Amino acid sequence: MVPSVLWLAVAWAWGVLLAPTPTLAADEPVPFEVLVTYHSRTGNTEKMARAVVDGARSVPGARVVLKRVGEVTNEDLFTSDALIVGSPVYWSNMSGEVKTFFDNWQLKFGVFPEFKMRNKVGAAFATGGQVSSGKEVTMLTILAAMLGNQMIVVSGGGAFGASATTEGDSPGIDEKELAAARELGKRVGEVTVLVKRGARK
Repeated sequence: MVPSVLWLAVAWAWGVLLAPTPTLAADEPVPFEVLVTYHSRTGNTEKMARAVVDGARSVPGARVVLKRVGEVTNEDLFTSDALIVGSPVYWSNMSGEVKTFFDNWQLKFGVFPEFKMRNKVGAAFATGGQVSSGKEVTMLTILAAMLGNQMIVVSGGGAFGASATTEGDSPGIDEKELAAARELGKRVGEVTVLVKRGARK
């Protein structure tokens, strides 16, 4: 007869062998980091940025960092899994401060030749005084900079991202525009989780 101690050892060994591999369960939150950065002089773009942050934080596992473009460090940039950039419309384009932020990716942070932003998720939002003031062009120029760095760009809250009209018949930022910003942040979070889950397989 096999001693009971041996049976216990065999049972334990089989339990170890048959136990599921400690991988991330389908419903377990994936930890990820989103950097939301913006330029704002009047406070409108900052208000949208905070709504974007709220949307991203609604996704389980999110850690969200909010900074003005001039305050972003290379550590902020390279440790993030996703980047959402917001700008006011200046002459139907991104503001000079946001353009400098992108220029600094190489001049200051050295993203090339390794494409250090490759496969990170990217998105854009914008604020402009009038309905047809160049908000879509502004978002597209932001997304173009991201595409040039081999990022994975997504939209949300609108065709190219979230936007708000801040003058004329629509002074300030209304709840509908804030909801679009939250939707953008949430979608970026959800896509980032999909990308990170895929990378683990």
